[in-house]
Amino acid sequence: MKRKFHFTVIIFIVAIAVLNACRHELPDPDNNGGGTGGGGNPPPTSNCNPDTVYFVNQVMPLISSNCTMSGCHDNITHADGVNLTTYSRIMEYVVAGNAANSKLYKVIIKTNGDRMPPPPMPAFTSAQKALIQKWINQGAKNNSCIGSCDTAVFTYSGAIKPMMDAKCTGCHNPTNLGGNIDVSTYNAVKIIALNGKLYGSVAHLTGYSPMPKNSAKLSDCEIRQVQKWISAGSLNN
Repeated sequence: MKRKFHFTVIIFIVAIAVLNACRHELPDPDNNGGGTGGGGNPPPTSNCNPDTVYFVNQVMPLISSNCTMSGCHDNITHADGVNLTTYSRIMEYVVAGNAANSKLYKVIIKTNGDRMPPPPMPAFTSAQKALIQKWINQGAKNNSCIGSCDTAVFTYSGAIKPMMDAKCTGCHNPTNLGGNIDVSTYNAVKIIALNGKLYGSVAHLTGYSPMPKNSAKLSDCEIRQVQKWISAGSLNN
């Protein structure tokens, strides 16, 4: 009886060891280090078509900047159970081809306290709402393209402000000072341009918090525009 007991214990220990040796962490299909989900950014299909809205280039930066900051719909907080950090998760609230029946679109066009982003945060502009509406109605594709960025254009009004408005201001404005940083005005952007935080963050340099968060890194051209604007004196031009 004693021998049988010992034999049973040995078998049990071996079985546990085998199970532990075969255990693997299951990968999160959305955990790709980027902001688009489903295996990373899709390869650009072509040069950007002005009649097409591209998820990676235009939609994801807007959602990341205005919806996935800490305390809202990021990976950690996922307020109300909503996580908008990847394409696949965003699509849980989108009916491809039908913006009018898509929860994502309906909440951003509301005019009362139920709108997203919620007050006192700035609402999406009319142009931004129209962009998301058009993307959904075009099929809500996980698409990207090669932009028409031109490093010869590096003025504040022509390059820096549009870049900040589309990809950064939602997280960094007076009512939502992510990292205690504001990029909603020229004077605010100039401060972080002069202290090195702007270039260090967008270029993902060591020692700086990489920006934009939960979205694709700025293109090499955009980073070069920021660098050239700073080198030229960070002018309000």
